Amino acid sequence: MESKKLALHESLDLHEVINFKTLCLAKSKLMQGLVFDQDLKDLMKKDVNQSIQALSELREIYKQVPFETDVPQSRPTPIINGEEGVTH
Repeated sequence: MESKKLALHESLDLHEVINFKTLCLAKSKLMQGLVFDQDLKDLMKKDVNQSIQALSELREIYKQVPFETDVPQSRPTPIINGEEGVTH
C-alpha cells in the first residue's frame, strides 16, 4: 500500500501549527506558577494535557511530510521559584 504524503504547503502549515501549539503549551505550563486561583490553574492544567494530546496526534500526521526531519520529544519544563522541573 502506498503511503500518502502531504503537499509542500500542507507540510509548512502543519509545521506552523506544531510550532504554535508548542508555544501555547509552554506558555500555559509556565503561567501555572503565577496563578493562584485554583479554578484557573485547573483549566490551565487541562489545556496542557489537551495540548500534549494534540501534539501527539499532529506528530503522527507529521510523518506524512515529503521530507525527513525529527520531531523533538522534549517538552517545556517550568522554572518556578528558581527550581527547574517543578510540576503540579
